[in-house]
Amino acid sequence: MSAGTSSTVGEQPAGQPCYADAASYSPARIVAHTKIADNTWRLRLDCPAIASTAIPGQFAMVRIPHRSDPLLARPLAVYDTFADASGEAGEAPLRRYADFIYAVHGRFTTALREVPVGHELIAWGPLGNGFQIPAVEHLVLVAGGIGQTALLGLGRERLGQAAYGPASRLQPPRSGRVTCCWGARHAGLFGGIEDYRSAGIDVHQATLDGSAGLRGTVVDLLDSLFDQPGAVPPAAHTRRLHIACCGPDPMMAAVARWAAARQISCDVSLEAPMACGIGICFTCVARVRDDSGSWDYRRTCIEGPVFDATRIEW
Repeated sequence: MSAGTSSTVGEQPAGQPCYADAASYSPARIVAHTKIADNTWRLRLDCPAIASTAIPGQFAMVRIPHRSDPLLARPLAVYDTFADASGEAGEAPLRRYADFIYAVHGRFTTALREVPVGHELIAWGPLGNGFQIPAVEHLVLVAGGIGQTALLGLGRERLGQAAYGPASRLQPPRSGRVTCCWGARHAGLFGGIEDYRSAGIDVHQATLDGSAGLRGTVVDLLDSLFDQPGAVPPAAHTRRLHIACCGPDPMMAAVARWAAARQISCDVSLEAPMACGIGICFTCVARVRDDSGSWDYRRTCIEGPVFDATRIEW
């Protein structure tokens, strides 16, 4: 930690809302639970308080009730939300269902995979600060691992396919084009790719073994798409292109360096382990630089999970 910055640890930035204050804590019934890729599952919960207010980039803490192993909840990004079509005629349908995608890894997800439709989980949210991207002509979503879970809603929203958050929320500007660059170890790990394509998002894949798309990393994929003559806008026009990224830290760090070298703005959604989700436990801190160039620990669950990539001390 930089000298002279310790007094700011854990403080909420002035004027920034703390979404944990308004988070809903309630039972949530499982209405669908299906395997969508190797070791990857899609979970749909009946949780109107979360579904009707979540914006792209936010998450919920989910816990299996009546269990002491695992005892604590785990964070799951809100993948998408859906309306209840049974509302009154003429009324805007209430977003009642929220989808979450998770990879089976560890005790919680191994246990969660076995919980059947009709059973209840405990969920609280929406939590964290979502994406706040300015007007941009071309939005590029970069996903690695299970990172696609944080990005679908953002792409759908910017293409005018969906509106998220409370009715009072001012909807963000649209983008003329949304591209998804998605990297995985092999083709069997692409879970939900048709959701992106059906939203009008241009999807490009990269796999380390060459089983789908470009053989290589997602940075190799960015090179192939944008490091062509005239593909990347000059510095004076970088507002035309913006990157939103989520995945393993080494991948996000590489994407952040790639974007910075080309003067392209980039936001990252961090996937830090969390124990509480509301800023109490300090298990999810990340090193984030301030305007002076010093850095301090910031809680991913409160000040994040979305940060300007140039602020992160990777």
